[in-house]
Amino acid sequence: MKIISPTTNDVATALQAISAEVAGAVHSVNPEAVTHAAELILAAPRVYFEGAGRSGIALKMNAMRFMHLGLHAFVIGETTAPGVGENDVVILASGSGNTASVVSVAQKVKAAGAKILLLTAGSGGELSNLADVTVNIAAAGKQSVDRSSSAQYAGSLFEQAVVLVLDAVFHAIWVANNIPAETLWVRHANWE
Repeated sequence: MKIISPTTNDVATALQAISAEVAGAVHSVNPEAVTHAAELILAAPRVYFEGAGRSGIALKMNAMRFMHLGLHAFVIGETTAPGVGENDVVILASGSGNTASVVSVAQKVKAAGAKILLLTAGSGGELSNLADVTVNIAAAGKQSVDRSSSAQYAGSLFEQAVVLVLDAVFHAIWVANNIPAETLWVRHANWE
């Protein structure tokens, strides 16, 4: 197979298509569910993030941002993450709501007394049964081959929306608490 370089017009068209899809996915989210998500996060002693593949990478971006707020934020599976306990919140992302590794983690943290916040494109799934709060995102999951739900490959739209929805939660908490940007800035990495 020969790979052909796109034209400037191809890239411009792709940017327009992707930005329109992302806007649609973000606007599909129920603001009340996101408000419940923020309340759950703020009530937690610690906040954990877990997802597989690109969904997990999207959550890592948000874990960093919530740490900047001053929350005790951890990524499950990282060597410095402490065990999950009673009333901690575990934020999960799974387009299907059935990702086996994420379901396994959810079952364990639920047994430990944690609350679960789920971001999903699925309408059900095992994770929905375990979640305390579910934020549904109208986006194609990675196994959807129906290009009518998204022109993008695999779960790209879902992963992009996960970043933006949790960024909106961060932003709303930051603004509501009137935290000076300088307070957040001192929590940024200073070895770069």
